[in-house]
Amino acid sequence: MTSQVLDRGRFPPTLWRAMQSAGLKPSKVLRAARLPSTLHLDASAIFSTTQLFAIWKALEAIADDPGVALRLLDGADRCGHQPAFISALYASDFRDAIQRIERFKRMGACEVFTTEEANGRWTIIKEWPFAMETEPAVSVDLSFMFLLELGRRGTGRRICPARVEYQRAGPRNRELEDYYGAPLVFAAPRNAMIFHVEDLAAPFPGHSPEFLDLVTPGLAAAFAEMHEDHTIADRVKSVLKRALASGRPEVAHVARDLGMSERTLQRRITDEATTFRALLSDARRELSQQLLADPAIHIDEVTYLLGYQDTTSFYRAFKDWAGVSPGEWRSGFGAESKTAEGLH
Repeated sequence: MTSQVLDRGRFPPTLWRAMQSAGLKPSKVLRAARLPSTLHLDASAIFSTTQLFAIWKALEAIADDPGVALRLLDGADRCGHQPAFISALYASDFRDAIQRIERFKRMGACEVFTTEEANGRWTIIKEWPFAMETEPAVSVDLSFMFLLELGRRGTGRRICPARVEYQRAGPRNRELEDYYGAPLVFAAPRNAMIFHVEDLAAPFPGHSPEFLDLVTPGLAAAFAEMHEDHTIADRVKSVLKRALASGRPEVAHVARDLGMSERTLQRRITDEATTFRALLSDARRELSQQLLADPAIHIDEVTYLLGYQDTTSFYRAFKDWAGVSPGEWRSGFGAESKTAEGLH
């Protein structure tokens, strides 16, 4: 089963939890990526390739640890893995497990895995069709590590790739070399992991066709869900909330993100008895309250994340929405939260 690749992907909740377990606060990473600091609380949030890369680059800068991917892998072990990873552990062999992961990626991710087989070697290559820059190191490492862990845990033995190729220039990392048990090639033309073909045929003792028959339809529906939001208004607002910090988003930008023409988007917005301008205002209002609910975010930062040029414009707009200033709303929200806590 294949589907059109769109520049829309999710950041799995399991990775936010792994990040937290590794001592990295998701809200801090998101702020450093110039994204709303509460996005990790929304499991349905959709990101573009540029935004996903910004998250990984922010994480790398904050962690300042060339082995941070290994820490995140440990965090995932403590906090739980993605459902697709868990289900793939019940595949018939390593090849079947990777193909299952590939299939789910094709259903709902803006990253693509391609494979090659020749001369006793099997290669899996990771690409981002919409990328404007090289994929951050931690993103590459995690993808390869999860695939390798799948083989090691499914077979019960320490499978090692023949080699791992990185587009990045380096530097050499002994900790990663020890983990892979294979040579790492830097400044390569691609990000790829190469296996011995015989390792792909290694059986998974825990293979359970009955379990796979039970969970696969549910996983497929979950991956497809991101392409089937309830209304066009919800989808537009979701895109707008992600794009506000870069300035006033245009209809053309939103249409491109949603994979449709500008004319089609305008028609569908009109069919739902609203306007692009109204949806932009709603997106700003909803996001402003979401951001103000976090006392760690300064109001000047909220102004920036909403795409306003100055705080005066934001204050004026917020007072029109809420009838009070952002500071007064924040104080009231804090009081309401404390009252609610006292009732439990």
